[in-house]
Amino acid sequence: MNVEFSERANRIKASEIRELLKLTARPEIISFAGGLPAAELFPLESLAEISKEVILQEGKTALQYSTTEGFNDLREVILKQRLAKVGIFATLDEIFITSGSQQALDFTGKLLINEGDQVIVESPTYLGALNAFLAYAPSYVEIPLEEDGMDLDLLEEHLKSGLKAKFLYTIPDFQNPSGITMSLEKRKRLLSLANQYDLIVIEDAPYAELVLEGDQLPPLKSMDTEGRVIYLGTFSKTFTPGLRIGWVVGHPKIIHKFIQIKQGSDLQTSSLDQRIAARYMLQYNLDEHIELIKKVYKNRRDVMINAMRASFHKDITFTDSKGGLFTWVRVKETMDTKLIMEEALARNVAFVPGASFFASGDKKNYMRLNYSCMPEEMIEIGIRRLAEVLNKYY
Repeated sequence: MNVEFSERANRIKASEIRELLKLTARPEIISFAGGLPAAELFPLESLAEISKEVILQEGKTALQYSTTEGFNDLREVILKQRLAKVGIFATLDEIFITSGSQQALDFTGKLLINEGDQVIVESPTYLGALNAFLAYAPSYVEIPLEEDGMDLDLLEEHLKSGLKAKFLYTIPDFQNPSGITMSLEKRKRLLSLANQYDLIVIEDAPYAELVLEGDQLPPLKSMDTEGRVIYLGTFSKTFTPGLRIGWVVGHPKIIHKFIQIKQGSDLQTSSLDQRIAARYMLQYNLDEHIELIKKVYKNRRDVMINAMRASFHKDITFTDSKGGLFTWVRVKETMDTKLIMEEALARNVAFVPGASFFASGDKKNYMRLNYSCMPEEMIEIGIRRLAEVLNKYY
């Protein structure tokens, strides 16, 4: 059979992380690969109770088609409980529900990118965003990360020299993969540059509430005076990823067009899942649940960082993230972590090689380690195994 795929389909790549998770599903593998939350912390009993209530009390509507923009109760509770407390004061016509924030990334590409359009991204940045946008054939402009976020001096140089980007994509809080957080000063300056050069900013905030040290910084959206920031949120890292609940906050004109795109994609996010999530938010305290998660993740992060300090060669560097799920490891430039990965798997430990987090794919001496989903004793064992693989190259 001869199937001629579209050019768009041929541009789509398999996610290296998703493919890697297939390899690491074996129980003997100590996996630092996925960005998975700790499954043992899912509120199973309360969700079981709420799911039963929704089915018995709201079943006829919960199992029926619903509006594309999302269940009103859920949107209202997100606005009041998750957004208002960080200074994002929006209305119902400025928010809609997606099937996870990954869908929001795909819709962003469909909404904004014409073939050849320039898109500004951090270097490195989230692999899932690069793959989502890639289907629409952008040209990426990479801006390196510094210790406090994107190199805004370089960004300003590009903009002054005439760069006309369709949008800038950023993860300001505990960035994936680097774990770096953009400083308040840089957030203000980035918005100033966006206003000056008429630049749309996509703010992806899946980890913003997972603050392990210090205070949560105000989102870019909370300081947006011109409606140019499109904010992406999700319950995947703070509640449960399996419900696939994400949301987009933006100017009503932008949200209206997003809703049209969703109508052509999947009509709506699951009515049942939205009602379960909304009822949980109304009957239980998500903030208490997040505090529990943060306590566990902080301990696991500390165990991983201390183990790396104790066992990694002194010339191997890594980020000591103040929140989120990841640390970002840099080895010497002559090493290719994709090849190192094969050696690590032979010792039953896994990570994500770093090259795929760069739009250019040309930096091969990095790796991303996740600390959220492995118990402390396995983290220590896994880091010692990884050190044995890495240190022999020094």
